[in-house]
Amino acid sequence: MIRLSRVGKKKQPTFRIIISEKQKDPWGKYLELLGNYDPHTKTINLKIDRIKYWLAKGAQVSNTVHNLLLKEGIIEGAKKKSVVISKKRVAKKENKVKEEADKKEKAATETKIEKPVEKVKEVPKEELKVKAPKEEIKAEEPKVEEKPIEEVKTEEIKSEEIKEEKAIPALCQLVW
Repeated sequence: MIRLSRVGKKKQPTFRIIISEKQKDPWGKYLELLGNYDPHTKTINLKIDRIKYWLAKGAQVSNTVHNLLLKEGIIEGAKKKSVVISKKRVAKKENKVKEEADKKEKAATETKIEKPVEKVKEVPKEELKVKAPKEEIKAEEPKVEEKPIEEVKTEEIKSEEIKEEKAIPALCQLVW
């Protein structure tokens, strides 16, 4: 079988494309080295004549190597899936999709208003005005002593009164 054998540093893999017996460990001894593949730089070094020789002898190819050889144009055909998802995982994914759809339906039904909203009757503007007796309003207002503005302006403040604290209320009245 023609397959990949991982070599290289931790988290920096490079692969050898080797031919070995199918039952043997890919990291053990192999019959022949057929090329190298670096997934980071996407470089592929192949011995094309030796790969064709082994394919002619009936050697099988792993799915990943099959896709690499298709990419290089050595063999023809369709790509093969190199990752297989288990039936458990497929079922779990389908259940998750169904749950999300149920949540969306539930949220959509909660936001709908089932009862129609009654229209508010239009009330004439005359009825909206509050009619209160004028006497009550006057009783609530505090009474303030009112002096005509002219009298406040004409009051003279003596310099002696300014020095004393008695002049402060008179100044306040002028400011007002």
